[in-house]
Amino acid sequence: MPKYNILLTASEVAPFAKTGGLADVAGALPKALKTLGHDVRVVMPRYYIIDKEKYGLQKLEGALSVHMGIMGEKFCAVYEGTIPNSSVPIYFIEYEEYFGRRGLYNSEDGSGYRDNDNRFIFFSKATMQLAKKLHFHPDVIHANDWHTAAVPLLLNTHYAFDPLFSNTGSLLSIHNLEHQGKFYKGAMDVLGVGWEHFKANELEEYDGINLLKGGIVHADAINAVSQKYAQEIRTSEFGFGLEQLINHHEYKLHGILNGVDYDEWSPEIDTLIESNFSAESLEGKAICKQALQKSFGLEQREDVALIGLVGRLAEQKGIGLIAGAIDTLLAIDIQIILLGTGEKWAESFFREKAEANAHKFACYIGYDNTLAHQIEAGSDMFLMPSLFEPCGLNQIYSLRYGTLPIVRATGGLDDTIENYDTYSKSGTGFKFYEASADALTNTVAWAVNVFYNDKEGFYALIQNAMAKRYEWSGAAKAYEELYSSIIEGRKN
Repeated sequence: MPKYNILLTASEVAPFAKTGGLADVAGALPKALKTLGHDVRVVMPRYYIIDKEKYGLQKLEGALSVHMGIMGEKFCAVYEGTIPNSSVPIYFIEYEEYFGRRGLYNSEDGSGYRDNDNRFIFFSKATMQLAKKLHFHPDVIHANDWHTAAVPLLLNTHYAFDPLFSNTGSLLSIHNLEHQGKFYKGAMDVLGVGWEHFKANELEEYDGINLLKGGIVHADAINAVSQKYAQEIRTSEFGFGLEQLINHHEYKLHGILNGVDYDEWSPEIDTLIESNFSAESLEGKAICKQALQKSFGLEQREDVALIGLVGRLAEQKGIGLIAGAIDTLLAIDIQIILLGTGEKWAESFFREKAEANAHKFACYIGYDNTLAHQIEAGSDMFLMPSLFEPCGLNQIYSLRYGTLPIVRATGGLDDTIENYDTYSKSGTGFKFYEASADALTNTVAWAVNVFYNDKEGFYALIQNAMAKRYEWSGAAKAYEELYSSIIEGRKN
């Protein structure tokens, strides 16, 4: 396989700034590609929360010039660092007016910044200008979600005859189709690609612009972050209005399941949990469970089924289903621990439920990485009832910790979890299909019944789960093949 120059651009990259799975992919995939011998560079905004001293960022000489259409020329600084535990260069676009804020996309009241169109059009253009500044000829530019979906459009228009980008191909990864970058049509004058692209089969949507739509049209290939999600986004249920466009471009649609970083998420080496353990020696998991119960003020019982939840309290994650089922669940002999932040009604609702049921339900409103690891390690089961889930990572972490996932069979959850078979003792968890509180309740009751009354089956499930691996090395090879097909297609 030839070695390629790859420029990956993303609005968030772990560990520098993160709101979801996009950051995990943008932080881990480049390292795996570097291991395969490719020259990978990453670019992201330098948000207010990113500490330049902490990460040893060095300012590049000279300013970067970015032309913002009718807004004229803007100049920004560029800082260089490396992704931790790697030699992958990462570049930070610093422009105080757009990125010198606490939130990545939203203000403190949860609403999106009014100038998000200008912010990420600027960032997309800065990505292209950075390649020129570095004299880096990318074979492929890998854009991610709506924030950088303008990059394939810019590559095919403003930079179409720039010799630096001759034969440069583009890939657009879709991590969550719900968010599309819809804005006032006046943003066309900032994009500066010409109003001839403001049409229904390109950027225009209901007399505004849709940046993700333009990216889908112009990218050489589109990738969804699981095979099941690649199928789902072609339907009206999961397409969020773009299913017809995606079906029109289905010839360039692919599905590559994300990997996970087992250097961070492995019970044998995890430094954040009470006791390390393995599939061959599970005593440490019992110690983790006891420590978790103690830290959340629950009765320290080894014989009770403990269910963990970690994630955003958002409708997509099935919080409405959990809210509808919680009273019935709490009538069962179980304990529940929830860690998350999100919609205000959900934060209040679950906090009040925990106060009223303190002997069996505990919640921490917020996010704490150490607690996330401890919940994964100490729980018996992990609940993810998502309405849709492009890939999902927590269910894969759960497998590694022998914490059996209870999931709705959608997207990456369906791809990664195999339903328990009572007779063969096969499977890695428990799945339900209908998006209802009853289906969730019945499946939790089934899992809990296996915990109490089918010890042999539950132990077999733990062994099956802990044997599963979803390595980034495998995902990187799939991306490598996709990049290759893009490059060959561009040449031809």
